[in-house]
Amino acid sequence: MEKTIQWVNNVSRMVDQTVIPYEFKYVDIKTGQEMFDAIKTMIVRGAPAIGIAGAHGVCLFAQELASLNLSRDEFVAKLTEKANYLVTSRPTAVNLRWAVEKQIEVIKNSQSDISGIIKELIENGIKLENEDIEINKRIGDYGAEVVPKGATILTHCNAGALATVGYGTALGVVRSAFAKDKSIQVFADETRPRQQGARITTFELVMDKIPVTLITDGMCSYFMKKGMIDMVVVGADRIAANGDTANKIGTYTVAIAAKYHNVPFYIAAPLSTIDTRIKTGDEIKIEERSHEEVTHINGKRICAEGVNIINPGFDVTPHELIAGIITEYGILRPNYNDSIARAFEQK
Repeated sequence: MEKTIQWVNNVSRMVDQTVIPYEFKYVDIKTGQEMFDAIKTMIVRGAPAIGIAGAHGVCLFAQELASLNLSRDEFVAKLTEKANYLVTSRPTAVNLRWAVEKQIEVIKNSQSDISGIIKELIENGIKLENEDIEINKRIGDYGAEVVPKGATILTHCNAGALATVGYGTALGVVRSAFAKDKSIQVFADETRPRQQGARITTFELVMDKIPVTLITDGMCSYFMKKGMIDMVVVGADRIAANGDTANKIGTYTVAIAAKYHNVPFYIAAPLSTIDTRIKTGDEIKIEERSHEEVTHINGKRICAEGVNIINPGFDVTPHELIAGIITEYGILRPNYNDSIARAFEQK
């Protein structure tokens, strides 16, 4: 698979994840507002991929502003404003803010004229792209060390190549483990309400010829009780300084079931997903998404008109349910306040 998202010919080219598995196609995002909408509507999704989309979005806004005959100071002020606007497209995934702030640093530190700033932003966006793949491969290799021989790994949502620039975080662990042990297999949660597990995780694993079994979200405890799940590995959208982790809604339920059945529950995520500015998961803003995601499947209503809907996109798994956080700097273990702080010192 080519990169999920990449800068090509002054546009951001990305896989349209809303049409998988019916179609696999790339779309070109040509303006900053198009990027905002692509992030919001989940054409691009997955915390690391959203981060790169944010970096690209700043480049797109910069190209547009360059045509307005602004002074350098006006250009910098308006571009910074547009960059901050981009962050509001999806508030929970910290990688978006992280990548946009990396671009804002480039803008602030540049000594160049407007065209030079744009060149530096594009170069930095491409650099972040390429680093993402290497980071994911390191996450995969560290994670593979704790995968038992012949393990069945449960995943939730999609934290694969399509959630990143390439390779994946949770599925990066699966890929690295499978490369050493072909008896590894995956159980994939369907992941309501947008079915990322059913639509995207199974698509990736079938393409890679890694054995995968699709289950609905309510089935994990049944299989854990039967001894059919050996470990859980999921991704993350934001991790607090104490290890509390926001991930796709339903993850917390899986973590509780895993704890009860003594099944190790791991998070796989780059350090850029850890937000040391917040102490606990209580500070993580949870995105409330469209009610139609719950009331409709494939455009068809599945419930009565007038029913009340609440649709949080994420939940927070408390750190005490997490056996380890697999990063590009190794596996962080409890006490997470200390192990996270040490990881950032290594960085």
